[in-house]
Amino acid sequence: MKYFDIKGFFKSDSARLTRLNQPIYKVIKHNGVSESKIVHITNWGSELSLFSEADINKPAWKDSYKVTADSNIIIYQALSPELKTREILIKLVAGKVKYMMILDSTKNILYNSLEKLSYFPDSLYLIQKAQTVRLLGTNKYDISGYFNHR
Repeated sequence: MKYFDIKGFFKSDSARLTRLNQPIYKVIKHNGVSESKIVHITNWGSELSLFSEADINKPAWKDSYKVTADSNIIIYQALSPELKTREILIKLVAGKVKYMMILDSTKNILYNSLEKLSYFPDSLYLIQKAQTVRLLGTNKYDISGYFNHR
């Protein structure tokens, strides 16, 4: 694989979270109105699917991202404006993911969508989405899941 295996990482981490079997504190905010509750996630693969879908290891995209890397940080930046996943930043400590941030953007004549996905394997995932649909306006969503909510 040319790029970091995001799909494989989230498959493995979903299995880890399933094994831990702990409830999370989840906050959902839609256009400024928030709701929070403690929930038990039974399907972590589905819960984290937006992250997995940002996997850029597709043969057609093998030269589609600029890669900047050192021993602790890997940054992928899209070279073409048509690519949905615009940027990925991965922070590593001792070879393990400590933080991942993914920026996705979709623009067409009907709508614009911007997603910022942040993942801290030991504590939190955050999905921030703003979508503007012609004639309907803008919707903003924030979904936060806190793993260690005690």
